[in-house]
Amino acid sequence: MKFFIVLVAALAMAAPAFGRTMTRCSLAREIPTNSNGSNDYGIFQINNYYWCQPANGRFSYNECKLSCNNLLTDSINDSVTCARKIKSQQGWTAWSTWKYCSGSLPSINDCF
Repeated sequence: MKFFIVLVAALAMAAPAFGRTMTRCSLAREIPTNSNGSNDYGIFQINNYYWCQPANGRFSYNECKLSCNNLLTDSINDSVTCARKIKSQQGWTAWSTWKYCSGSLPSINDCF
């Protein structure tokens, strides 16, 4: 039994790890653009064509009246404010991935 435990531990330590460290910019460059050339920003994936102004100056309706870079900071205040505005105007369907939720949100009740 001890041999088995030692063998499993040795194999676990010998298993290769394929992680990599990315900078903020290298990660941003790997995020694909949408089919219309727009990008989604931040924790709520807010689209720059409608809701925020991209740094490159590309046209945006900028309904949330903020820079898309504000959606990439450690503070999520601007992201939450903008997401609330989006939801109040268009509901959950403003997010194209909503269809994968089958019309219902996962519960977070067990988190508290």
